[in-house]
Parts: sequence; C-alpha cells; structure tokens
Amino acid sequence: MNRLITKKTSPIRILIADDHYIVRMGLMAMINSEPDMEVVAEATDGAQAIALFAKRNPDLALMDLRMPVRTGIEATVEICKLNRAARILMLTALDGDEDIHKALEAGAAGYVLKDSTEDKLLPAIRAVASGQRWIPEDVAKRLTSRRMFEELTPRELQVLHELAKGLANKQIADALNITENTAKWYLKNILAKLRVADRAEAVAVAIQRGIIHF
Repeated sequence: MNRLITKKTSPIRILIADDHYIVRMGLMAMINSEPDMEVVAEATDGAQAIALFAKRNPDLALMDLRMPVRTGIEATVEICKLNRAARILMLTALDGDEDIHKALEAGAAGYVLKDSTEDKLLPAIRAVASGQRWIPEDVAKRLTSRRMFEELTPRELQVLHELAKGLANKQIADALNITENTAKWYLKNILAKLRVADRAEAVAVAIQRGIIHF
C-alpha cells in the first residue's frame, strides 16, 4: 500500500519591531495564531531590531517606520548591510509618499499601512517572506504622486527644517551660516518645488508627505 508522504514546511520566523506595546501584542497574537507563522523576536526600537535580526536571523522583519534610538529606515539600511537577502515589510501609520520612497530605497520589500485589515496584512507577510515585493494599490498611488514633485536638495531640506521651527529668514541664515538673501533664495526654491504659496503651507505639505517629521 502506497503512503502519501507530505513534507512539513517550517513556519515563517518573524521579528516584530514596534515601540508600542499594544501594537506588538496584537501582532503577536494574530501571527502566532497562523499555522505557518511564528514570532521569534520583538524589538522596541530600531537599534534593538538590528541586534535581534543579527542574533535570531528571522525570515522576515515586520518594521515600524518611526521608532526611538534608530528609525525603521535606519534599521532597514543596517540590516540589509548585514544580510543582503534580508526581507523587510514596513508596517506603519505613515502614508506620505516620501516615507514610502525612503523605506523602499532603504531595502524594504513591502509597505503596508497599520489600518490594513488582517486579510491584507497576512498575505503581505507571506509574499515578502517568499521573496516577492508587496506594494498595495493605495501605496502605489502615493509613489506615483511623488513623481510630480521635484526633489529638494540637502541644503533646501536644512532650510525647510529651520523653517518648520518657526524661524524668520534672518534666523535661518544665522543658523545655517548663510546670508539672508541666500536663505530667501532657498525658500523661493522650496515653495516652487513643493507647489505651495507660503511658508506655513510649505511646512504643512512637507509633514504630510513625510519629508520632515516632528
């Protein structure tokens, strides 16, 4: 009598990196209830995520974007340096086009928003763990919208950060060791590139898109 022998596959070993305890506990409960998944480590900040990834070598890291010590993007960059085959899925509340772009550029293979339901997150985990990319339609639309804007230069980003502090042109110039006229010139470029009319709108749009954070 022939017997059908099935090979049992190992569960997807997952590292959860999120600084919010309730979020981690919720994700752990959901993931561990799946027969093909298990949480093998949990990190509360980006630096811990890097160390635990190196120690536990999970199949996938579920990474929040904004965390203390090291951000999710910084952690992703370091993890990908340690292991070029690392598979990282961003799970975050941040939906700015610049946030998404930076995460994927850092090495993340997927990007899922925290308001996604269980039936959207679990397929994303399985897809990224198997080596696929996972960019949902809403995330893809954000990335497409980014192409309409010209990228800010490093110096323009510095001016924008000072602008977000509520500084006047003279104060920005003093902070960055440039002339006031040069500060005004950078500000003019920022307004044009962000397609806004004034300073307040520039800061609001920059925060919304994920160009700057507070």
